[in-house]
Amino acid sequence: MNTPTSLHILVIEDDLRMVELLRTGLCEHAHSVVTATTAEQGQQLVDSENFDAIVLDIGLPGRSGYTIAQHLRTRPNRPAIVMLTALNQEDNIVCGLDAGADDYLTKPFSFPELIARLGSAARRARIAATDDFCFGPFRLDTANRRLLCNRIEIHITRSEYLLLRSLALHRGEVVSRRQLMQAVWGTTIISHGALDTLVNTLREKLNAEQLGLITTARGLGYTLVEDADL
Repeated sequence: MNTPTSLHILVIEDDLRMVELLRTGLCEHAHSVVTATTAEQGQQLVDSENFDAIVLDIGLPGRSGYTIAQHLRTRPNRPAIVMLTALNQEDNIVCGLDAGADDYLTKPFSFPELIARLGSAARRARIAATDDFCFGPFRLDTANRRLLCNRIEIHITRSEYLLLRSLALHRGEVVSRRQLMQAVWGTTIISHGALDTLVNTLREKLNAEQLGLITTARGLGYTLVEDADL
């Protein structure tokens, strides 16, 4: 297994000059690099090799980078994904993260920031909790990133999973808005309104089975309540 300072990285990028820039810069930081210039090539590589991290463009020939992230997001022990793209609108960022990316960086970018984000995303992937969380009629399956209710899967997005996992880790406590935004979007700058929208959509899914599991601490954050509080 690679050490924290040496990662096996797949770069999926169709701009050949950017490919060489990334290869050179990542190798200079002692990482090993494999490259692909289409989504099809990239998906073949992620299915045949074990990578610690993927640098993924969105605008690829044939299919978008979203498809690769979606392909990988439910795989146990999957590589960390950092999307590196010129698309810088909040909708693009949210779509990328919901597709399965762990972080999102826009072009132009600084190499030190990319290196830091890759390292951070890879560390988070390695230390992801393997214990399940149970609350009310629900079980959060952390190995497969699934939410089950009485053994029936409830569809949740990647962002909803990360939000619920953060609340479950601190169950019965108020989790600050800043903590939740960090858990879901990492260092990517997202508006507070995006967090409120995400909480509301997750709350609706839980409320369909049991009311009152997520409560609001006005001005502070949110809480996943203990069963005894229901």
